[in-house]
Amino acid sequence: MPDALYVGLQDEDSIAVFAIDASGRLSKQADVASEGGPSVMAVSPDRKTLYVGHRTRPSIASYRIDPASGGISLLGAITQADAPTFLAPDRTGRYMLCAYYQGGYAATYPIVADGSLGDTAIDKHETAIGAHAIATDRSNRFAFVPHIARIQDNVLEPPKNNPGPNIILQYRFDAQSGRLSPNSPSQVEQRDLIGPRHYIHHPGLDIVYFSNEQGCSVTAYRLDPGTGALSPQQTISTLPAGHAERTTCSQIHLTPSGRFLYVGNRALNSSSIAAFAIDPATGRLTTIGQVSTEAVPSAFCLDPAGRFLFAAGTASGRLASYRVNDNTGALSPLAVIAVGQRPAAVLATRLG
Repeated sequence: MPDALYVGLQDEDSIAVFAIDASGRLSKQADVASEGGPSVMAVSPDRKTLYVGHRTRPSIASYRIDPASGGISLLGAITQADAPTFLAPDRTGRYMLCAYYQGGYAATYPIVADGSLGDTAIDKHETAIGAHAIATDRSNRFAFVPHIARIQDNVLEPPKNNPGPNIILQYRFDAQSGRLSPNSPSQVEQRDLIGPRHYIHHPGLDIVYFSNEQGCSVTAYRLDPGTGALSPQQTISTLPAGHAERTTCSQIHLTPSGRFLYVGNRALNSSSIAAFAIDPATGRLTTIGQVSTEAVPSAFCLDPAGRFLFAAGTASGRLASYRVNDNTGALSPLAVIAVGQRPAAVLATRLG
């Protein structure tokens, strides 16, 4: 089995394990208990360990991945004071970077010999409510922590009153010590209610793409490879013309080739995945279009080769799969399957 797909079912305290065949078809392999509401996932650079953050009883669990079957077995778990919102190993696989949305901070943990996390954080930086993501760049020297514009768990709930700061914090990362330090300048200001949420680095260009939760858009930033500073280059809407329903953006993913980019639009009645083509020389985005998907796609992923996209409907309990057109990046629907209650995390990885 070359690829595996993991779906974290927050309201069922379990992880569904699927095999992905060459046509993109999913076949259920197992349901693995994962107490505490699995809601965010990451995989180690060597693809041997799956990391799962839990929301209802905050913790980070580490699972050994069977390289033949994709099955997972618990290595250990560390209790957290706050629910981790985003997990990303650094490029060496020695440290885990974590962002805490409700806690309002970022932290790093050591990754020990068996692939699990050490009990004690190496570093912690108080940021603000709404810290939504963190990851290192290609050089493993810089990291960013975007903060949305206001607290809003999903479109099923009304906006809450306590605002997020609507900024991107800029950090330097020391790959020897695992520590973060504020960069200069320390933050990137945003226009009103843009709400930067998640981001992804282009694999070959010094460009970083951010999904904007409240702005329903993507902003492409140039990353200065010497200083680690971001400068905005382009902002483009994720919504079709005339769209009126209240919508927020969720995750953002790139094909491994760096040719196509996808962003989730979350709404009760008109959820979609927005697709963009990327100019190979400049990194500029051109809209391909939107494809309808399951209600409230807070989590989706691409398979490791960028041939298929899998989107979870948080509100529907179903998983929709699509084929990625190699030439255009357009998405063609393949299948929809029921997976369980509140699928909050989706991750695909190559085995072996």
